[in-house]
Amino acid sequence: MAAVDFSPLARKDVASHFHPYTNLRAIEKEPPLVIVAGDGVEVIDEHGKRYIEGMAGLWCAALGFSERRLAEAARRQMETLPYYHSFSGKAHDTVAELAARLTALAPTEALRRGRIVFANSGSEANDTAVKLVRYYWNARGRPHKKKIIARGRAYHGVTLASASLSGIPMMHWHFDLPLDFVRRVTCPHPYHHALDGESDAAFTDRLAAELEALIEKEGADTIGAFIAEPVQGAGGVIVPPAEYFAKIQPILRRHEILFIADEVITGFGRTGARFGSQTFGIEPDLMTTAKMLTSAYAPLSALFVSEAIYETCADASVEAGVFGHGYTYSGHPLACAVALEALAIYDERDLVGHVCRVAPVLQDALRRYAEHPLVGHSRGVGLIGAVELAEDKVARKPFDPKRGVGAFLVRRAQAHGLILRVMAGDIIAFSPPLVITEAELRELLARFERALEETWAWVRNG
Repeated sequence: MAAVDFSPLARKDVASHFHPYTNLRAIEKEPPLVIVAGDGVEVIDEHGKRYIEGMAGLWCAALGFSERRLAEAARRQMETLPYYHSFSGKAHDTVAELAARLTALAPTEALRRGRIVFANSGSEANDTAVKLVRYYWNARGRPHKKKIIARGRAYHGVTLASASLSGIPMMHWHFDLPLDFVRRVTCPHPYHHALDGESDAAFTDRLAAELEALIEKEGADTIGAFIAEPVQGAGGVIVPPAEYFAKIQPILRRHEILFIADEVITGFGRTGARFGSQTFGIEPDLMTTAKMLTSAYAPLSALFVSEAIYETCADASVEAGVFGHGYTYSGHPLACAVALEALAIYDERDLVGHVCRVAPVLQDALRRYAEHPLVGHSRGVGLIGAVELAEDKVARKPFDPKRGVGAFLVRRAQAHGLILRVMAGDIIAFSPPLVITEAELRELLARFERALEETWAWVRNG
């Protein structure tokens, strides 16, 4: 780690920032935690205090916060070609190499034979997927297939289109969202949505029937695509029942509805496979990735486009004279260089194998936490998981949000040197860097357990 000046910042230095996903009035009164350095799976604040980053930032810093090889890859690229684009018949060698590398890694033959659309974030990747769905069906002479089915508690980004696809109400308040092209089905979360006594299999059958009924009601000729995260991240780390995707995919194929797999969080090893689509048997037509593509060291997203969709779009571009989409920074050389180095490190260090080896430590702990009197439900797969707090375990009754129980727990964890995230419903998420060792993971869990016990005592004392 490079030398760092730990002199605390003046409050005026952070007061100009418009903080995302924050109570803006509250942060005016209680200053933010200011992080100034990273070291492995830890980050360091302006006072020199260290924290295990239990969320890998925002589900993304797979290699932790001090991987020198990524910094060197960025430096080399900046010194060679700091910027170029792919518009109007141009390209650069780094974007070409990365596109070829990614298609070779794709989870299905249809995507391996397809193409990659680069952008800068998962939000942009999902927004682009929406545009491609429209472009594709218009080119096929079926212009009414514009609606997209998304799920409750989904998180797909913050652009107008991707926020509309998201199923988290606070993302819509005051923004006049969602836009009217979205239709919604139930998220596959048995803890909240299964009927009393309903098995996972029966619950899955009911959700499949709900999807079929919605398609029949709307008309298959008006529905262009279905979008789903393999594991719903910001919605609460919702892991679907085992047969969920196996039941819904035949329905989509029968009605000629495209499947968009949102792998922004799950892509590149989080679930114990290279892609969540492999973990859950998904065969997408479009697949969005970002976050761990560069281990978050540079902004980059990649939308995988199947061969069939690409060929249709390519033919249509001849008629139009040009394919009218792209971003100034699409496939930026620096980001592509960092991504290529990250992918090389993932392979050299067998990061997917490492996740499979250490994940049982996290998943076994999550199962134990389900027995705690404060925990209503816990769940996870690979190196992602969640603990959902409940006021009444038997009734599956959550705490009143105004009590801030989950927020209290996260503050106590932070006091113990652990950064976690609380989501709506007092859900505490875990998503550590994929390079975390077994010893580091056990220390993370020990700090969480201290915070959990302190929260339980706080709740009991009113």
